[in-house]
Amino acid sequence: MTKRKLTLWLVLVSCLFIYSLPSAWAGPQVSAKAAVLINSDSGQIVYGKNENVPLPPASTTKILTAIIALEKSKLTDVVTAGKKPSLVEPSAIGLSEGETISMENLLYSLLVKSANDAAVAIAEHISGSVPEFAELMNRTARDLGATNSNFVNPHGLPDPNHYTTAHDLAVIARYAMKNPEFRKIVSTKVKVIPREDDSAIKWLQNHNKMLWRYDGANGIKTGYTREARQCLVASASRDGQEFIAVVLGAEGSNVWTDAQNLLDYGFNNFTTFKHKSANSPVQTVSVKQGEKSVTLVTRQDFFYTLPKGEKGTKMINEEVVIENNIAAPVKKGQVLGQVKFIISGEEIGAVDLVAQEDVAVKRTVLKNAASSLNPLLAGVLVIGVFVAWNVRRRRRKLRRKNRIWLHRNMLR
Repeated sequence: MTKRKLTLWLVLVSCLFIYSLPSAWAGPQVSAKAAVLINSDSGQIVYGKNENVPLPPASTTKILTAIIALEKSKLTDVVTAGKKPSLVEPSAIGLSEGETISMENLLYSLLVKSANDAAVAIAEHISGSVPEFAELMNRTARDLGATNSNFVNPHGLPDPNHYTTAHDLAVIARYAMKNPEFRKIVSTKVKVIPREDDSAIKWLQNHNKMLWRYDGANGIKTGYTREARQCLVASASRDGQEFIAVVLGAEGSNVWTDAQNLLDYGFNNFTTFKHKSANSPVQTVSVKQGEKSVTLVTRQDFFYTLPKGEKGTKMINEEVVIENNIAAPVKKGQVLGQVKFIISGEEIGAVDLVAQEDVAVKRTVLKNAASSLNPLLAGVLVIGVFVAWNVRRRRRKLRRKNRIWLHRNMLR
């Protein structure tokens, strides 16, 4: 065989090998600067591209703004717009200073219309000012595990110090989608809201074209600025699975193609199963000075995502970690440990263990504590009770005298 024929043969074999690889190995085609795909139930990343690189998020910022608003206010709250919402750049619903609008309608304006003035009105209503609300945004993001982000406004208009990552946005979006009201709003295609001014914008149409184009699409948020380019957080649910795709820094219509390729990749190549249900008993432990032992149960479900065909082929081991010296009183739902899930020596996740019920302090302990009181302290307590009783008795006596005097004067 000549050298040229051998080379051609090797190229052909290589091509056949590459095309025969499972599509989960090949990965989706993504043109954007950064992207990530996670499963909503397990939270696992099944694909990432520059997912930890800080980038401007544009209006996908409003996901965080909305979930804070839902947790820090009521949908029925009446919000009075100040001067600053009316000065913010479009997109907007044209809020005028002094206009009143419900928090629910502000949230529809924020997430469906992507109104920047609605974002400012929400921020001022909850925190008093945009800078104070931004501090709340950053605290919330850190608490959720979005640690590579910094937010300076509630709408995502450009600022050098306003950035996040594809991974952090996925974490925030996953958390937000656990809220039923948030989930309902971001899946809404069209919404009509009441306004004080009949000529004001009332018709809100969702910018997220995935809701019309992709089977199972149910959210979440678009974004665009010249600096950020096209951004999208998209979610879809099919056959009991839900995936969240984040696309940052896409060009033009590629944002929709990238999101579709990511979601297709998830549904076609992965399956998610529940390994542990919420409230599953894990271990019973003794409680120091408690009336009884306490059973520890899982705080929430634990899901795990695997490439299709691998379900059940990997053994998940569990490692239970319990707090030392658990003492009464114990409250139902109190976190007292963790169960870690491990595959081949690597931790893949963990769930808190909480008390299944209250455990009170033993009565004998309380009696012993009472009998061991310092005699002097006991004497002081007795004297204090006596003084309080005596003062109360004298006040009652004085009130009776005053009533008698008043009665006599009225009879004269």
